[in-house]
Amino acid sequence: MTMYIESSRPAPFGAVLIVKIVNFVDATVANLKAWNAARKTENTLRNLSNRQLEDIGMCRADIKFTSLDIATRQSF
Repeated sequence: MTMYIESSRPAPFGAVLIVKIVNFVDATVANLKAWNAARKTENTLRNLSNRQLEDIGMCRADIKFTSLDIATRQSF
């Protein structure tokens, strides 16, 4: 069974605007979730002692980079 999509017909009035708004909201929510995950990770790592950080192969200077790395991975 083959489906054909008619592409010569214009989109209904306002449909493109609604799609752009929905995409903007989706991107904003994804960015906020990623920022929150990075914030939580950074706070959790900052509460660890130097010895605990060393046990997981990190130092205090790595905390900001690690939290930003998590944020960029989750925002895709």
